[in-house]
Amino acid sequence: MTTAAAVSEWTDDPYALTHLDALESEAVYIFREVAGEFERPVLLFSGGKDSVLMLRLALKAFAPAPPPLTLMHVDTGHNFAEVLHYRDRVVAECGLKLHVVSVQQYIDRGVLHERPDGTRNPLQTLPLNDAIRQHRFDAVFGGGRRDEEKARAKERVFSLRDEFSQWDPRRQRPELWQLYNGRHAPGEHVRVFPLSNWTELDVWQYIHREHIELPDLYYAHRREVFRRDGMWLAPGDWGGPRADEPVETRMVRYRTIGDMSCTGAVESDATDPAAVIAELTASRLTERGATRFDDRLSESAMEDRKREGYF
Repeated sequence: MTTAAAVSEWTDDPYALTHLDALESEAVYIFREVAGEFERPVLLFSGGKDSVLMLRLALKAFAPAPPPLTLMHVDTGHNFAEVLHYRDRVVAECGLKLHVVSVQQYIDRGVLHERPDGTRNPLQTLPLNDAIRQHRFDAVFGGGRRDEEKARAKERVFSLRDEFSQWDPRRQRPELWQLYNGRHAPGEHVRVFPLSNWTELDVWQYIHREHIELPDLYYAHRREVFRRDGMWLAPGDWGGPRADEPVETRMVRYRTIGDMSCTGAVESDATDPAAVIAELTASRLTERGATRFDDRLSESAMEDRKREGYF
């Protein structure tokens, strides 16, 4: 049988998995592997689309039982109010425990200090790592994907962190045949990325297929924004806009949602998942490259933060 014929025969197989089914199966397998290897797993849940997708996959992995993990969110104090309301509602509906770690409390105690640019995303590292040590979490699920940013493309699904929560690319372990090594010394932990092999388009296609609800910010809506460094930012208590940055009302949506001070909106008329999917197929910019100011601080901004303990 020729290769082409074999491919055709496989494609016509009614039992063959679609690419979304294969990605879902891989993620479910990863969640179950962690449950079997670790004692105190936690899932980082901000209410953003990737964390929402992770939670949906975790619920599927262990249904009808609740997933054997807790949730955690590092709140910068500059998050979108709509996303926080959505986060709390979803957590209540799922009946899971949520740990909220406040960057503002660290600032109030003088442990952390505001940055000149107003962004608090880099300030999440210390509160995050303190919470991991305090609660003795040994596996921490994050929604990072390899298509987002070149530093994330380097990372394994199981990413070992040392006793200071730091990432050393030279200590990464091979993951042949989906064999994951969760071995770690006392004080160390493993960051786990079940969405590593997903793309932004895969995420939206799955959201569309599964009818997953998201915060309204992911869809086009009229919003007050101002222009800074080539991005449309939302006004807020974080320090924007400046006197020379006029506020305009535009039809925008968010491709990724984080700290208001560093998350830009894109002009769009996509008001539902199908329209977002059509829009993404024509895009040539990654979501972080297009809308995240914190990744523009330097060529190695993300990798530097990851080495310090950030996701």
